[in-house]
Parts: sequence; C-alpha cells; structure tokens
Amino acid sequence: MPPATPATPSSPASPSSPVGRRAVLGAAAAAVPVLAGAAAPAGAATRRRRSPRALPGGGDLGPSVLVFDPATPGIQAKLDEVFAKQESAQFGDGRYALLFKPGTYHGLNAQIGFYTSVAGLGLSPDDTTINGDVTVDAGWFDGNATQNFWRSAENLALVPANGTNRWAVAQAAPFRRMHVRGGLNLAPSGYGWASGGYIADSRIDGQVGPYSQQQWYTRDSVVGGWLNGVWNMVFSGVQGAPAQGFPDPVYTTLDTTPVSREKPFLYVAGGEFRVFLPEKRTNARGVSWGNGTPRGTSLPLSRFYVAKPGVSAATLNQALAQGLHLLLTPGVYHVDRPIQVDRPNTVVLGLGYATLVPDNGATAVRVADVDGVRLAGFLVDAGPVNSRTLLEIGPAGAAKDHSANPTTVQDVFVRIGGAGAGKATTSMVINSRHTIVDHTWVWRADHGTGVGWETNRADYGVVVNGDDVLCTGLFVEHFNKYDVQWNGQRGRTIFFQNEKAYDAPNQAAVQNGAVKGYAAYKVGDHVTAHEGWGLGSYCYYNVDPGIVQHHGFSAPNRPGVRFHDLLVVSLGGNGQYEHVINETGAPTSGTSTTPSTVVSYP
Repeated sequence: MPPATPATPSSPASPSSPVGRRAVLGAAAAAVPVLAGAAAPAGAATRRRRSPRALPGGGDLGPSVLVFDPATPGIQAKLDEVFAKQESAQFGDGRYALLFKPGTYHGLNAQIGFYTSVAGLGLSPDDTTINGDVTVDAGWFDGNATQNFWRSAENLALVPANGTNRWAVAQAAPFRRMHVRGGLNLAPSGYGWASGGYIADSRIDGQVGPYSQQQWYTRDSVVGGWLNGVWNMVFSGVQGAPAQGFPDPVYTTLDTTPVSREKPFLYVAGGEFRVFLPEKRTNARGVSWGNGTPRGTSLPLSRFYVAKPGVSAATLNQALAQGLHLLLTPGVYHVDRPIQVDRPNTVVLGLGYATLVPDNGATAVRVADVDGVRLAGFLVDAGPVNSRTLLEIGPAGAAKDHSANPTTVQDVFVRIGGAGAGKATTSMVINSRHTIVDHTWVWRADHGTGVGWETNRADYGVVVNGDDVLCTGLFVEHFNKYDVQWNGQRGRTIFFQNEKAYDAPNQAAVQNGAVKGYAAYKVGDHVTAHEGWGLGSYCYYNVDPGIVQHHGFSAPNRPGVRFHDLLVVSLGGNGQYEHVINETGAPTSGTSTTPSTVVSYP
C-alpha cells in the first residue's frame, strides 16, 4: 500500500527522478556566445545581466521518503518491501527515509537495512510510539554484524515486543534521540562478531547489552544499566553509565560532555514539515528532550531548497546564495564543483543517507570560516578521479573564534572505494576553530569494488588544523598514511576507533622514514595542548602478516598533551604493534588478540 502523502508547502521544488550511481549530470545551459568584433544579438546584454530565476523553497520529499501515520494501511508490508531491497545492498544505489508522524503504532517490526533511516516526526521521541521493534540483525551476513553500516534510528519511542530491542550494527549507524521502554541488545542473534557503534541523546529504560560488540560510544543519554564490554566502551554525560574502570572493566566514563549540540531533525507541526535546531549545551549530561519542549529554534521547510537526485552543484550553490538551506532527499548526487557554504548558520541536512559523489576530482563540500553551520546526515563517496579533499570546514588559516556558535558535523560519513574506484588525498579537513565533529566514520574501503593499495589510494583520513576542535565519536579506518593527523591546539577527542589498512603489501609500503608504520592518530610535534579519552587502534595486515607498526599513537611528550585509556590490538596476529603510544606500552601479544593498554600518558 502507498504511504500517506506528506504535507506539501505552497511552493514545491521541481521534481526530478533518481539517477544511477555513476550517471553524469547534464551540463548547465551555456550563455549565448558573442564573437569578437560582431554585434551582440538584440537583448543579449540584458539576458547576460539578468539574475537566475529564484529557486523555490519547500516542496515534496520525493519517492524515497515514506511518511506514515497511525491510520496508514499496510505499513508492515511497506517496511518489509524496503528491507527486502536494502538488507544486503551494501553498495547499491537505493536510499530510503521511513518517517512516522506522531501517534501510536502497533505490532510493527521495522527491519532496517543499508542506507535506510527510520525516524519519528514529533518534537519529542515520546510523541511517536511504536509498540514493536526497530531491528538490525545480521542474517544476510551469516550472523556477522561487522558490516552493518549506513543506517539509523532517530526520534522514536519503542516498546519492544519481547522487552528488548535488537540493534546489532557496526560503523555509521547512529541511534539518536531514541526512547527504548525496555532493554537494548547490541549484538546479532547468535552473538557473532560486532563492531559498532554510537548512541546519543537517548533513554534506555532497561539494560544495554553489548555482548560481542568490540567498542561503543554513548553520549548524553540515560541507561538503566550496562551489561559488559569487550575492548573499549566509552561514555560521556551518561546517567546510569558504569564507573570508570579501564582496562578492567573496559569502561572510560566522563561525567559530562564538554560541548554538544544535537543533530537537526525533521518534524511536523500544524500539518507542515519543519526542521528543529537544538541549542548548544556545555558540560551536558542526560537527554536534551526530557522536560517538555526541547531547547532550540526551528525553521519551516519553505526556508530549505529540497534537493532531488539529478540536481547540479550549480543549482545547489544558487539556492545557498539565495539564503536557502539545503535538504538533500534520499539518492545519489553527482557534483562537479564544491557545494559552497558561505553563510553563517546554514543547515545542510541529508535524509536517508543522501550521497554526494564528486566528479573530476572536485571537493564535495566546502564551508567558509563562519559561525554556526550545521552539516548532518549525508555520505560523501569519492569519485574515480583523485580529489585533493572531499570535505573542508573553513579555509586554510581560518582563525575566527566560533566558541559561542560552532560549526557541527554530525553523521556525515566519508567513503573511498567499495562502491567503485575512488581516490582522495585527504578526506576531511577541519580548519575552523571550535568545530564539533559528532560521530563520523571516515573509511577507506577494505572490501567491495575498486579496492586495492593504489586503486582506492587515500593517504589521510581526518586532518585537523583548527584550534579548539572537539570530536565526539571519531571512527577513521584504513588510510594509506595517517588516519588522523591533528595539528591544531587544544584539540579533544572522546572515543576513537581505528583499523590500520589491511592491504599494505609489505613493510616498505608503510614505512614512515625511520618509523615502522604511520600512527593511527598523530598529534603534531608543535602542539602544546591536546587531550583524548578512550582511543583504540587495531591492525589486520592480511596481505603481509609480518608487518610491524611501531605504535598506534604518536604525540609530543609534554605535560599539556594527555591521553587516557588507550589500546592497540593485533587481530589474530596479522601484524603487530611494538608500543601503544610513542615508546610507551607493551607490544601486542602474538596471535591471542589481546589488547595492549596504556591508562594514562604521559
């Protein structure tokens, strides 16, 4: 059955149909040529001076956004139809957002596959209650949940059918602004391997059971209990979190999160879509929505250009220049130039893992050194021609103080290879001060199509040049050189998950001068103040298991540069670490897959 029709503001955007992943956008119409020495056609000068027709704000959300209300017939059948398409479509083109209007829904099991987001449309999660489950399991991959990427659940209350909801995910699968009136199981049925994950701004009334999850980060939430941990469980601002105990038990617990600002979200008010912009919190603890209306502001959909796959980067930039925000509906977008965000407080919000593919070596998104930009909910997928960068926050040398109103980058994910050959020298560059990167997975693919040491070459994952940058939930993996290189002063990271590149052909390929291998996380030699909590790096050199990493972490040895609760681990003895950080920490233990840890450095 078709879903209920979404509310449509009065000025719809022009519809366009989705395009294939490697389809090429049509070029914009050329201006009328004028030959040298020839008279211009009548009216040509006027035409050249005329501004482009203003783009409309608002509009329908396209065919891949399914909007339900409690009276919609056949909801379960539609959920099952989407899941059948997306369950194993790890590198497919399908993108979906499943949105539930406020109310109560009964007997549903929303199984969530790749590139699928499920969300409520209330101001509070408790406005939209599902008596049932929002489920991620790993039957498609023989009970192994380590590839359950690119999916999300947001802004819903769940009353699980058997008392516990299953959310067995890996990277890039946020569980945000959720209220589970029961327990939460983070492992697949059968308790196979799992390698997640991220929870924020959520209330879990019962116990959270990670079981086989190797690492996890939970921020600004409330939990009824936490069962166990494997290697690296990190909490900041979580009521009910287990006490600090690393390395045994493996808990890193901060009482508060220094600065946080929740992700923008779509909701319905008065029959119209709006986007809510939560306000910044300092020393945050617990959920942002627990006591009435959340604090923040909202924008009507008419203030957004509602983009559809097939639109050009020039049109997206025209919309931004007009003062509109961007709402990227689900699909794959090819951009031949950067999406240029120059205006303070601009929102670029993706639905259903909208994906930007830069063509001909372009940068996908470039943000000026301005206050309060919010980037959220989209994937950047490198193209076959090498891009110097894929995402830039601020220009080189950016120095303005944004402490009162920082830029936030939330659930913005980057991929190089996997869906096809892709290359990028540096994936994400943070130049603006006070930027908050809240949950990202920056991934040079280790499997899929277009994968090989040089085939999807990508030297650096995240490079931070700006001062006072905070990362909460930083996942960066498999880069040819440094996964993270941090040059700015007073940077902070709460939770870091990393694997070194599997496919290095030999020791020489990763040699860093006199040092064996590039550190997963490198703090620049000139940095005098930096701090990190709960950081882990793993190696699995399956092409040459004899490769040795001198250390997982590298930083200047000075009092202002401090690390808490570090670990390195060799997965089954495929490669080894000699130390954890600099010359500190024991080597990894052969084939036993036992972490080597450092509780405090220096």
